[in-house]
Amino acid sequence: MKAPLPPTDRCGRARVMILDVQPRLEGGRFLVKSIVGEPVCVSADLLVDGHDKLAGVLRYRKTESAGNDGTWTEERLVPGGQETDARSHRDTAPNDRWEGTFVPDAPGIWEFRLEAWVDEFASWRWGLTRKIAAGQNVALARTEGALLLSQAAARAVGPDRAFIEATATSLRQGSHGPEALVALCHDPVLVGHMHRYTDRSASTYSAPLGLWVDPPKARFSAWYELFPRSFGADGTHGTFTDVVGLLPYVADMGFDVLYLPPIHPIGRTHRKGPNNTLHAGPDDPGSPWAIGAETGGHKEVHPALGTVDDFESLVEAARTLGIDVAIDIAFQASPDHPYVGEHPEWFLHRPDGTIQHAENPPKAYQDVYPFALAGPAWQPLWQELLDVFLVWSARGVRVFRVDNPHTKPLPFWQWCLGEIKQRHPEVLFLSEAFTRPKLMYALAQVGFTQSYTYFTWRTSAWELRTYMNELTNPPVSTYFRPNFWPNTPDILPEHLQHGGPGTFASRVILAATLAANYGLYGPAYELQERLARPGSEEYLDNEKFQLRRWDLFRKDSLRPLIKRLNQIRRDNPALHRNEGLVFHESDNERLLAYSKSSADGDNLILTVVNLDGHHKQAGWITLDAHALRLAPHEPVQAHDLLSDARYLWHGPRAYVELDPDALPAQVFRLRRRLRSEASFEYYL
Repeated sequence: MKAPLPPTDRCGRARVMILDVQPRLEGGRFLVKSIVGEPVCVSADLLVDGHDKLAGVLRYRKTESAGNDGTWTEERLVPGGQETDARSHRDTAPNDRWEGTFVPDAPGIWEFRLEAWVDEFASWRWGLTRKIAAGQNVALARTEGALLLSQAAARAVGPDRAFIEATATSLRQGSHGPEALVALCHDPVLVGHMHRYTDRSASTYSAPLGLWVDPPKARFSAWYELFPRSFGADGTHGTFTDVVGLLPYVADMGFDVLYLPPIHPIGRTHRKGPNNTLHAGPDDPGSPWAIGAETGGHKEVHPALGTVDDFESLVEAARTLGIDVAIDIAFQASPDHPYVGEHPEWFLHRPDGTIQHAENPPKAYQDVYPFALAGPAWQPLWQELLDVFLVWSARGVRVFRVDNPHTKPLPFWQWCLGEIKQRHPEVLFLSEAFTRPKLMYALAQVGFTQSYTYFTWRTSAWELRTYMNELTNPPVSTYFRPNFWPNTPDILPEHLQHGGPGTFASRVILAATLAANYGLYGPAYELQERLARPGSEEYLDNEKFQLRRWDLFRKDSLRPLIKRLNQIRRDNPALHRNEGLVFHESDNERLLAYSKSSADGDNLILTVVNLDGHHKQAGWITLDAHALRLAPHEPVQAHDLLSDARYLWHGPRAYVELDPDALPAQVFRLRRRLRSEASFEYYL
């Protein structure tokens, strides 16, 4: 019985197999992530039978729905681990690994694939060279080469055709000696032409893979959170206009994202009072997360904050200072939300027919109804919630913080965020999901740009090293971008409750130097607010439930330190990314030492932090000389960017002493010595 053959003769001629294409996430089910202007390296195993040589290209484009006409751009594949050299065109790859690189120039969804084929010219050249080295007769090989060149000339155009045909004629004439013949077939111009006009009719193609390309702020940002309602004049409810007046304060500290909790109307039914009490007085403002009232829902603004026009003016004013305004999107509703009356089918119902309020036992949120995103009416509900994002995007919002996304279906987020990216590829999403690690990672895989993390509770050197090694290495680092927050309105961790200024200083330094993205809930942080409700990690007199008044210019504010820290971050590319993180040995576990380097290796930052917020700690740091590319006993200039002190270290060991009552950390810019002339030393 004859077995059926493949449907076309091409399948029998396509001999190359393309395996293990990277980067790839879950077999291509989700999109990997990149940044505008940063190289994307694509690699794969290319395999063929026998001794034939291979060639291939990386093909890439922005997706048609994202504004591309469907044309692919190509970059030649080169042997993995070797520099790309357009003139060398090496024929073999160590361990059969090949790679190509492209640089996406715009945000949006891109796709890439590989094409590979048997390179008949390279295979002929390889055989010819070996025959010449063995002293064999190569007359027939000349004829074979001339035939390959003539076939390529027939595919060529213009002067290229004439050049290739002339070379073919020269081969047929057989006037070259062995050395000249080898030089001829390795001529860079000829090799380039033969690649350009090769026969690719028997190529093998990999399946297209997707790539989410984000703007640079996805990789590097500094967030500042505040409640607009706490900044009104003379104790009144604050407005968007009042926040415009705060922008110089935020910009001066160096933050480039201003995050506002929900700005929508707040419901009255079951409104929470101060400190999350169940009964609110007539003047209590309620929780901004209890969204919806008779004045509107998720697409409207709280009347006490101003108008939509006022909000858009705030967004524009912030943008002139280099600040993006981020708003909180919380998909839940107050009992007073218009959705409740118009679309009761969008909510969860108890057996008695009443709508189920939100809860996380033993916590209960009587002022909030969750949506039934997997309920019978899921399709119109999904469309409506997508429209919420689109409405605010049309009003100029480019950054969203999403509340509790882990309580909504992952397929919803994959669809919703994908739809938004198609229309607004510059939009970023921060996932606020303090939940199981794999669920946090899954949210990043389905499209969230950045994510809150467990940094808030990691305090020991071992915990921080272990956690950072998890976050900054594959596979997690290929899709999960951590955003480190020392505090939030919901979380005042125990070490801040019982810590002094040194603890607050060390935690913000850790956040800002360990992670490329970080944020603060202020002014509670710079003013070192540390009073919590007894037995909890929640602030006493929490802004979530009442107005607060802040003295922004108190003498004990950490504002100068935060300003200096953000300046250091801006000035040093090593701190713009999470890659290049290396931990260094310390003989005192209370001292955490780590370095970061820029992609080109020219910028090197070493940070040493005293993790004890109450006592002075000292010890010896042993640098990883190999990671820092230091020769034994090579002098290194260490410039402390916080204090402006300078040191000259000889060798990999350095003594550090840090007092939390003064400054609990040092952030060094390391400069390796290049050369000496007389007594003057030159440094990178």
